[in-house]
Amino acid sequence: MTDGDYDYLIKLLALGDSGVGKTTFLYRYTDNKFNPKFITTVGIDFREKRVMYSNAGAGGTQGKTFKVHLQLWDTAGQERFRSLTTAFFRDAMGFLLMFDLTSQQSFLNVRNWMSQLQANAYCESPDVVLIGNKADLSDQREVNEKQAKELADKYGIPYFETSAASGQSVEKAVDILLDLIMKRMEQCVDKSQIPDAINGGTGGKLEESKPEGRKCAC
Repeated sequence: MTDGDYDYLIKLLALGDSGVGKTTFLYRYTDNKFNPKFITTVGIDFREKRVMYSNAGAGGTQGKTFKVHLQLWDTAGQERFRSLTTAFFRDAMGFLLMFDLTSQQSFLNVRNWMSQLQANAYCESPDVVLIGNKADLSDQREVNEKQAKELADKYGIPYFETSAASGQSVEKAVDILLDLIMKRMEQCVDKSQIPDAINGGTGGKLEESKPEGRKCAC
């Protein structure tokens, strides 16, 4: 696909404590590679990927296929960057909320991140996928699957255990989040409620998005 040759531009935001593996996760998803030498993200960064999305047709058959340009924004987890990163919440359509399976504290902080999401995202119930990363480090694990699933159920969001090192469930987690976003868009009758950044008619230019006055597309 050439630049601008897509139906939708969708921005996803990865968030969570510093060191949970957001950068390596996104790098695995976009480049299918693992780089353990990434340094701590300062402020915010992003990666991009083009994907094909097919919605469900009648009787469970494959429906229409769309070309989607994903912008995956990588946020710094440190407190000193919090005001900068929360400014990007309202402009994102979906969130990859991550914690480290080898860090109980990063899991406990998921509640704080959810509170910030509910206060700063485009609506009080944004599309979120909870991700327990570093599943390959089973001998260092501090958070069990039952704990994480119970928390995800409490918020009514999907949960995945992933590994940027092995690639386990990385693509699946992003695919599920994209599916949630696309279904929300399909259910939106009033097209004016859909943020401009995801409307292919804008020409896909980020600077043309209008975060002010954004409404929940549900």
